Amino acid sequence: MSLSPFFIAFLLSMAVLNFFIYKRFFKRLSHPLNSNAFIIPSVLMIGESLCILEARTQSLVYNSLLYYLIASCIGITFSLFIITVIYELNLYAFKKIPYKKSRRKFIKIMFDTTMLILAFSYLFKGLKGGYSKPILNTINVNIKGFSKNNYVIIQLSDVHIGRTIQKSFVQDLVQRTNEQNPDIVVITGDLIDYDISKIKEDLLPLKEISAPTYFILGNHEYFHGASQTIEYIRHLGIKVLLNENILIKDKKASFNLIGFTDIIGERIGEYLMDVDKAYMGIDENLPSIVLAHQPKSILRLKKYPCDLMLSGHTHGGQIFPFGLLVMIDQPYLAGLYQHTPKQQIFVSRGAGYWGPPIRVLAPSEISKIIIKASL
Repeated sequence: MSLSPFFIAFLLSMAVLNFFIYKRFFKRLSHPLNSNAFIIPSVLMIGESLCILEARTQSLVYNSLLYYLIASCIGITFSLFIITVIYELNLYAFKKIPYKKSRRKFIKIMFDTTMLILAFSYLFKGLKGGYSKPILNTINVNIKGFSKNNYVIIQLSDVHIGRTIQKSFVQDLVQRTNEQNPDIVVITGDLIDYDISKIKEDLLPLKEISAPTYFILGNHEYFHGASQTIEYIRHLGIKVLLNENILIKDKKASFNLIGFTDIIGERIGEYLMDVDKAYMGIDENLPSIVLAHQPKSILRLKKYPCDLMLSGHTHGGQIFPFGLLVMIDQPYLAGLYQHTPKQQIFVSRGAGYWGPPIRVLAPSEISKIIIKASL
């Protein structure tokens, strides 16, 4: 068994981060707080190594709780890295203050104790945020020329059904979706995060969604077999949009619904995003609502109508402040944005999580979009 360059680079990155945490935080704490300073970084490195091996083999860890624990190690390392940087900055400032030596030692102990409390609070908040049910995020969106007021779209994005997000989570998601009495439901990619043949039972509750439901591919569907996923999603009675559009027309509204495949298809070589094909034959007299997994897809729609794009992918950064890194790749992080005078985009933080089951200042969500008609 060999590891890909990506996995090797990831393990090396984790090793560097854990060594930095050990050297610049745990080891520098006042005695006895620094006793056995190597234990936590070492345990984290072991967990991360197991996580990478499992990602490579998908047969090493069968227990979902154990997988939850080793996946958490990645998020804990990232969180402790942030704490270590904060510790470094504060310690630098602390050294500049002219305290007496006897008092300095006492203040250092108090400072270190405070930082440890902050670190564990940060980690607890993150783990609690990852484990918590998605909040209901209600957004009012004005669309010029929309035929009716209060048209309800429920957007489910980035659920990442797989090793730790399973059937009970999906059942609750479907129940809460149905309680909102949506006119339509859209699933904007990254629904799965595992081989589809191993999670079919977990996906079954999606058949109970009461409203017409539409699905587009996210990047993770490509990683786990896009064709097989499409086939099974259709089996669940969900309409899959692959660079195509349909006319939504009922008593409440009339509009074009346009769905793209994901940009990553261009790198993988299948289900490539095709903007021209997706817009072919739309009714140009009606508003257009677009489904595209990655927010940066909107940059490709300069000459096309897009009254509202619904996206996901970013997780709102998932672990603050890593949203700043996400925004290097994506133009929008989370929420509703006016992209151009005639184009809006809403980016969902997603209902699940990817990788470490941790969320800090980026709660998961079920997105309830209420369309309002404007002049």
